[in-house]
Amino acid sequence: MAADKVLEGVFAINKPIGMSSAQVIRDCQHHFNPSAAFAPLVEQERALREKESRYQKQRRSKVKQNLKVKMGHGGTLDPLATGVLILGVGKGTKSLQKFLTCTKTYEAVVLFGASTDTYDRTGRIIKRGQYDGVTREAAEKALDGFRGKIRQMPPLYSALKMEGKPLYEYAREGKAIPREIETREVTVDELEMVEWYAPGAHNHRWPTEEAEQAEKNLVDSVWRVAKRQALSAEEPDKRTPAQDEDEAQAQAEYKTTKREAEERVDTLVSEAGPAAKRKKTDAGTAEPALMSGALGTLPPAGRGSNLIPPPPSPDAPPPWEGEGPPAAKIRMTVTSGFYVRSLCHDLGEKLGCGAMMAELARTRQGDFVLGADNCMEYDDVHKGEEVWGPKVERMLDLWNNPHAKDAVSKSTEEPVAAAKTGEDAKGAEAAPQTETGNAAQVEATAAQVEAKEEPQAAAAASS
Repeated sequence: MAADKVLEGVFAINKPIGMSSAQVIRDCQHHFNPSAAFAPLVEQERALREKESRYQKQRRSKVKQNLKVKMGHGGTLDPLATGVLILGVGKGTKSLQKFLTCTKTYEAVVLFGASTDTYDRTGRIIKRGQYDGVTREAAEKALDGFRGKIRQMPPLYSALKMEGKPLYEYAREGKAIPREIETREVTVDELEMVEWYAPGAHNHRWPTEEAEQAEKNLVDSVWRVAKRQALSAEEPDKRTPAQDEDEAQAQAEYKTTKREAEERVDTLVSEAGPAAKRKKTDAGTAEPALMSGALGTLPPAGRGSNLIPPPPSPDAPPPWEGEGPPAAKIRMTVTSGFYVRSLCHDLGEKLGCGAMMAELARTRQGDFVLGADNCMEYDDVHKGEEVWGPKVERMLDLWNNPHAKDAVSKSTEEPVAAAKTGEDAKGAEAAPQTETGNAAQVEATAAQVEAKEEPQAAAAASS
């Protein structure tokens, strides 16, 4: 690499389970900032700052005064999720916005027999159901109703707002929501079951903690509304014009805040600001900063790596009698705004047994594919510049060279085809629990998923 070559652009990394998207960026910056590979980029930023006026320098916060490799991500992945996390470097951060609306492919493990408040294994049990009659044939037939354009209700714990207040605050406070939660139209381009895990043939587990009765009542009332909406898509709007105006304003404010946060995504991974400027708790200490799309608080800087509890030991007694419930791995290609955890939850509702998301992996986002030349393994970052340097340079070159990008786009079909062949060959093997690495369990949720699922969609991820 030329000594004065400025590395900028977009690439992807395989995010490990248990880690927040922001922590992945912090880890990358930790290795990129002092490196020879990114020295020209840092020096370029230094030169630009020297030309700033005194007023511009004073406006820059103390956190932003530190010279470092500017980075951001193109859509949050919940700590529970693994897979493609798109990262922008330097001027590449300006291109991240378009990845929020591109199609994505996910693989998720659905565990039947119970529902949780977060729609995944990191939450608290809302209800349990009979799963003895749940078969692969019944589950595949139920999936037929989730293809194409569908109406989806966001998870109650998503970051969406109603009348200016996040939905999860109503749930946490045990208060009734002021009106019905609106469903949103999303598109499922592809949906298939790739593996079926018979009872006793997997190590996935329900959580052991139960939700409080007030929360159970709220969730139950919300889902009674959801079922009624599903039965009558033409149900007239019961809101008054004033409520319509309030909702439109709240949604506009939410979308504006989310857009601005994504545009300035590099600031989301900075250290928390001065404690004196943040709201005080009852104990007199400052509240930790919130991560965009998170369902809770951001852990201290450098501590966003162990957010998911490890999977239970195979020797640990399960939270059920007998062999327990079945599970399934499903693969889907969906549009922006889709909540994978909602699909898992809704599938359980349709089967009458309840279900939750046990695992989630994003295998594709736009032209970035897990296992392709434009997606690096997270572990490579810790192996030294001699390992990650050439890979990052090659990926950024691919991004900046349109002809090279076209070639990579075609080649990404091979890893996907190979993955499908490998999974088909597995048949009825036991479900492998996702590697936790240095993980331990949430932010998860979800997001997410979704994608929280983004609340994700933290969501969102919408996960």
